[in-house]
Amino acid sequence: MQAIRLASNLILTRLLFPETFGLMTLIMVIIQGLNNFSDVGITPAILQSKRGDDQTFLNTAYTMQAIRGVILWLGCCILAVPAARFYDVPELAWFLPVAATTTIIFGLLPTKEETANRHLRMGRLTMVELASSAVTTIITIILAAILGSAWALIIGLVTGALIKVAMVQWLMPGPSNRFQWDRDCAAELISFGKWILPATVVGFVISQGDKAVLARLLSLTDLGIYNIAFFLASFPMMLGIALISRVMIPIYRSTAEDPTPHHMRRVRLMRIGMTGSFMLLLALLATFGEGLVGLMYDDRYTAAGELVTLIALAGIPALIGLSYDQAALAAGDSRNFFWVTLVRATLFLSLFTLGAWQAGIPGALAGQAMAAILAYPMLVRLARRHNVWDPWHDLGFAILGLILAAALLV
Repeated sequence: MQAIRLASNLILTRLLFPETFGLMTLIMVIIQGLNNFSDVGITPAILQSKRGDDQTFLNTAYTMQAIRGVILWLGCCILAVPAARFYDVPELAWFLPVAATTTIIFGLLPTKEETANRHLRMGRLTMVELASSAVTTIITIILAAILGSAWALIIGLVTGALIKVAMVQWLMPGPSNRFQWDRDCAAELISFGKWILPATVVGFVISQGDKAVLARLLSLTDLGIYNIAFFLASFPMMLGIALISRVMIPIYRSTAEDPTPHHMRRVRLMRIGMTGSFMLLLALLATFGEGLVGLMYDDRYTAAGELVTLIALAGIPALIGLSYDQAALAAGDSRNFFWVTLVRATLFLSLFTLGAWQAGIPGALAGQAMAAILAYPMLVRLARRHNVWDPWHDLGFAILGLILAAALLV
């Protein structure tokens, strides 16, 4: 998926201007913000619930998801004009409602995807996601060549959502969903989601807060350049989050059912392998980021080179404890998941914003790294509560991260 995105990125940067990517970054920040402000945790609820294979439960979740999609689109329409004025980007008033139709489309995404994740049947799902991403990329590139404006990315976004929903419906095994409302199922989903909702609200700060802050400080061109650098440097973290969110809830759920030393050792080795792989990718990007940008992009994006190194290094502290919060979700402990997310988001927003005002992007990224370090004790408390803390894993990779940062920055 990341290889397809990279190929798309390289081609589109030659067809479109940097400010186009800045505009799309801003649009996605607003859509993602509304998405997080209405997330009731349907996916993790299906993954961890004992009723996760009950079709009535799945249909009720599907119905809730569809209703949420319509509400999200209406919210984007209401926010379009105020957002255009706040960021002084008049085009947002037109672009945002069109781009936001993806929320209605994804609201109709079948729960076959969650069922495949629940049982770790990843083969067919991976092929569907790769195929939909490849087709969407080709369509977007053709549109960019013809239109040469942000409309190409927006139309491509909507088309991609339609393609993804259609492919999951037709190519994934399992019964189709229908609109259904079961009071008991809804009560379970809402009970689990009552803490997921505020957790995803504050989680928005962690995932999109950097762009929301920088959009007020940078021009659309500079924001577009930052987003190119972020795309390259955050690849290991995005890969880690994608893998961990799909795999670790079922694995931690099985660990709670079978807490034998042999099983715990296998989980520990799995975490070491994943963290080591992601750390190696971060190290490569931090070391060769500037050269990669010079090799792959034209002169308009040269400034992204230095940023790749800084963004990659800033992500190391968060990488070390990346999977601990999934243990809470696997146990249905959405309440403590929320409190940890709140602490992380508060520290991130305050230190990132302070750093940005004091020293620009380098200061902001230093604040991001410090926020992850300060949030670590809370993360350890959560991990110990669910018997998944591995201090030697964390210490070893922290030392490796410090050595890498010292070698590249001193």
